[in-house]
Amino acid sequence: MLRPANVPPPLSMKAALAGFCLLLATGAFAADPAKVLRLASFDIETLDPQQIDDDPSSQVASAIFEGLYNWDYLASPAKLAPVGAAALPEITDDGTTWTMRLQPGILFTDDPAFNGKPRELTADDIVYSMKRVLDPTLKRGGSPSVTDIVIGARAVVDAAAKGGARFDYDRPIEGLRVLDRYTVQIRVSEPNYPIIEGFITTVAVAREVVAAAGGDIRTRTVGTGPYKLREWLHGSRVVLEANPGYRPVHFPESSDPRDAALVRSMQGVMLPQIGVIEISVIEEEVTRLLQFDRGKLDYVVLTAAVANRQIEGGKLKPEYVSRGVARYVYPEPFLFELYFNMRDPVVGGMDVPHVALRRAMSLALDLDELVKVVYATQAMPANQLVPPRVAGHDPSLPPKPEFDPVIANALLDKVGYAARDAAGYRKLPDGRPLAITLTLRTGGVSRETQTLVKKNMDAIGLHMEFRLSPFQELIKETHAGNYQMYSSGYGGSPSGYAELSQFYSRSSPTVNTTRFSFPDYDRAYETFLRSPGGAAQIAAASKMSAIVRVYAPSIPMIFRLENDFVQPWLKGFAPQVFDTYWKYLDIDLDKQRAAR
Repeated sequence: MLRPANVPPPLSMKAALAGFCLLLATGAFAADPAKVLRLASFDIETLDPQQIDDDPSSQVASAIFEGLYNWDYLASPAKLAPVGAAALPEITDDGTTWTMRLQPGILFTDDPAFNGKPRELTADDIVYSMKRVLDPTLKRGGSPSVTDIVIGARAVVDAAAKGGARFDYDRPIEGLRVLDRYTVQIRVSEPNYPIIEGFITTVAVAREVVAAAGGDIRTRTVGTGPYKLREWLHGSRVVLEANPGYRPVHFPESSDPRDAALVRSMQGVMLPQIGVIEISVIEEEVTRLLQFDRGKLDYVVLTAAVANRQIEGGKLKPEYVSRGVARYVYPEPFLFELYFNMRDPVVGGMDVPHVALRRAMSLALDLDELVKVVYATQAMPANQLVPPRVAGHDPSLPPKPEFDPVIANALLDKVGYAARDAAGYRKLPDGRPLAITLTLRTGGVSRETQTLVKKNMDAIGLHMEFRLSPFQELIKETHAGNYQMYSSGYGGSPSGYAELSQFYSRSSPTVNTTRFSFPDYDRAYETFLRSPGGAAQIAAASKMSAIVRVYAPSIPMIFRLENDFVQPWLKGFAPQVFDTYWKYLDIDLDKQRAAR
């Protein structure tokens, strides 16, 4: 057994156990710096975990910051798993009281704000970080759904929302309390499992670090996770290195027979093993595939036609099989949509002509062709707001929505858009030219999407214009309401409340980017949140999907199929559905060298 220098051999079993624990605490099982995980991502905007509102940034931050819980790596459907917590929450008082206890001894990575002393994660850090989630003055605009149910939170949040005010982090919130150094308790006014389960996955930051940085911890990443930031070149790459103070962990267990071989292959491996993570900013999937084929990426996530380059007859091509490449395919927990700005004078509004215009566009969009041509069969038409494998999805609904350009044309003629210009395009009811601008992100399938949308809208006499915007710029524009239409995906949560919250009137503008407001939708959303799961949630979600179909603040398009292609030397891989779990991966250096 390895032992630190200057420690004498153990004299008893008790001493042996104490020595073993000391080895764990001092990082004797440190990650191997020769093991470098190489990945590709879109550009990231911030690594402040409570101000992230895009998936690429969230993926990186997940490796740096941890909190009480995360979603189990292997469980399907998803379930909570303790990370910093000692056990699952103790839920009492008919679901209105949640008590959680931290493991002692978890440390933040070093920072000057700690004055050279080790800094332990405590219940105060968890509560402070949860308050940052509620803070309406931060970039994400707070969390109205959590604010409405945590007892006492509304008054604190409303005070901060007043012009020029700040969130008072020292003001007590009755329903968010520190019971002792390692115990946090949340009390809610009514049961709300999906919202609180999401809330207790909040990751921890240290208050003194935020203060020392003047509130800007975009790059001052001090967390308790398995990795820490070494380098960030905006638009180029992000490099993480193993946190030497992170506690060793084992690969998760699973009762699913399909995971048996994977779990068996990782038995006895002390994790994390990978010492460095290099994330290259590569916007184009074709470039990602080329880098994967050259062995420069250890796994790659591909969609649409690019994924099909590796597939033949629905299976991996023989040349990839011979190399030992593995493929994982599954529906992503995201809904991809065309969004309308409900405050735009041309496409917004809830009067009959504007609703009819949006509804006609929905009827005219050929989702079958979108799946076949644009996504090369690597998608499925979106027949509802909640994706498959996510709580609230209704498998009994028809597989695809209605497509009928004839009805769409008749509808537009009836509600005032019958007049056309010399080119055959429809005019506004007041006789002015009608042109609609759709913003798409640069790269990806945007060019093919643009071609199909133009073809479909030409068929009903609507003049479409298009503009391309980089991913992060698109996010900024939509959050500010500076768009007419845009296309994007949203979701990533094990519960459908994420997708459904997009049209809840009390969601922040960074979530409800359409600014849609409809009382029946709000009531159905609140019913969904109060339901413990199962049929009641499915019924509420189906009602919300029907409302969106009728009033069309967006056009649900597709649930994209994700294809993960994995090099033969990467060990411990399972699809990273709801988060990134890089700490559970390992690299077989002998296999990697042989392949190169």
